[in-house]
Amino acid sequence: MILKIHPENPQERLIEQVTECLKNGGVIIYPTDTVYGLGCDIHNKKAIEIICRIKGIKPEKSLFSCICEDFKRIGDYTVHVHTPIFKLMKRVLPGPYTFILEASRNIPRHFQSKRKTVGIRVVDNAIANAIVRSLGNPLLTTSLKDGEDIESYMTNPELIHERYENLVDMVIDGGEGGVLGSTILDCSLGEDNIILIREGAGSLTDLGIEIREQK
Repeated sequence: MILKIHPENPQERLIEQVTECLKNGGVIIYPTDTVYGLGCDIHNKKAIEIICRIKGIKPEKSLFSCICEDFKRIGDYTVHVHTPIFKLMKRVLPGPYTFILEASRNIPRHFQSKRKTVGIRVVDNAIANAIVRSLGNPLLTTSLKDGEDIESYMTNPELIHERYENLVDMVIDGGEGGVLGSTILDCSLGEDNIILIREGAGSLTDLGIEIREQK
């Protein structure tokens, strides 16, 4: 099904409908401040496995990120965030960045990478934020795209619904989506060793720090 939600003032009854779907193990497609994403409750292992099948990847090799309700909640799901990195995140979030950090025990094992890290996002999107608040814990997020070219991201929610209606439980129509994913920074090794995993919608200039590219 497709559910049209106001992009600036999400209707509470519709957000509750989305939340109920997620709590029952549902998989959704929803808008973020970058591209449309596939999502589910990070605590639901079966739902994560469904997303892996949709994307054609193995669960044990998945590197998903999660959307936190706000900046204050990041500390609930990460450990050992160095002060310079904390200040950096506070400056650019909410925004189109993903920070890879050491995961705390509040992040399920099936969601962590083998390095026990987790990708953290705080997005500038009213619908996504309303869903996370209502759910009460982070929401899995992974970019919805066709192939590997960044231009192939699907931006029209009606076309997305046509393609994925038999694969997911719900497509949320929050208006036209973006074409660039988030900029991904691996900060798990400390402030002197920040690695650029992917340059996306988040400006590197705005970071105001020295980073190195992944080898």
